[in-house]
Amino acid sequence: MTHLEDPQPLLEVKGVTLQYKTRKHLITATYRVDLNVFKSDRFVLLGPSGCGKSTLLKAIGGYMRPTEGEIRLKGRAVVKPGPDRMMVFQEFDQLLPWKTVMQNVMFPLQTTGRLSEADARAKATAYIEKVNLTKFADSYPHMLSGGMKQRVAIARGMAMEPDILLMDEPFAALDALTRVRMQDELLSLWDEVKFTVIFVTHSIDEAVKIGNRILLLSPHPGQVKAEINSAPRGESASVRGIELQRSIHDMLFADKVEETEHV
Repeated sequence: MTHLEDPQPLLEVKGVTLQYKTRKHLITATYRVDLNVFKSDRFVLLGPSGCGKSTLLKAIGGYMRPTEGEIRLKGRAVVKPGPDRMMVFQEFDQLLPWKTVMQNVMFPLQTTGRLSEADARAKATAYIEKVNLTKFADSYPHMLSGGMKQRVAIARGMAMEPDILLMDEPFAALDALTRVRMQDELLSLWDEVKFTVIFVTHSIDEAVKIGNRILLLSPHPGQVKAEINSAPRGESASVRGIELQRSIHDMLFADKVEETEHV
């Protein structure tokens, strides 16, 4: 099995074509993409720039509608954004600069109107602790490093306890050492919570390290080239992980788009 728990898909993407208009052209971002995401998957969308990874993530988030095909979460069509899908972007300015770390994490919890201020604070406190930022709960974003800001964004998303956490190249703007540390922290957090995540990246080694499943997308427009079961947790630096990186590199940079295959 490629998934970890429930044999039924949590998320289904069926034949999804995504298009958007520029001033002069109609751009096809993805073409008839199929994928299933299961509960507790660390599902990675991997491909070169311009292959529609981020566009597909936005569609899963409900921010755009497919031109063709459908997206279903728990069997229900995705037609708009919702608290069952929380997004973490790569930009550091996704936090509200006039709010503290605590207030940023509490904000979406209070916006839903389902929690009292006390309950929202208690939940925010728990997730701030999970990302090791308790000492900075009263700090403002301008006082934090890039990696710390991303940890706040992750805590904010996870505090909503969504069905799926959507991460759009969240570590791309970080320096190399901080990026590796953030990858390790994300995996440690997953070990504790076993949340479901869809993670977009164009880095092969990051994909192999983060994902238990990897979907390779071809260059523009994005089409499925392969779905790969990654190295078992903790073995990304092993022979299996190295072999996977080589195999993925060969598939991504092959001149001819291959038929979908399972490795």
